[in-house]
Amino acid sequence: METNLTYEAAYKELQQIAREIETESVSVDVLAARVKRASELITFCQTRLRATEAEVENIIQQMTITQ
Repeated sequence: METNLTYEAAYKELQQIAREIETESVSVDVLAARVKRASELITFCQTRLRATEAEVENIIQQMTITQ
């Protein structure tokens, strides 16, 4: 996975892969590679979402402690 990949870019690429698969515009020869890439992107997005959720929860906890 690229180190400079953003959530938005990963999500956009996932959408493109889904469209290709849904419309059958991806060839059988590259289908497995596209599915593998989609799996990597899903894992990346899930990790980013979990990290963001934890960070937001931490910020909220800090706010309630200081009030």
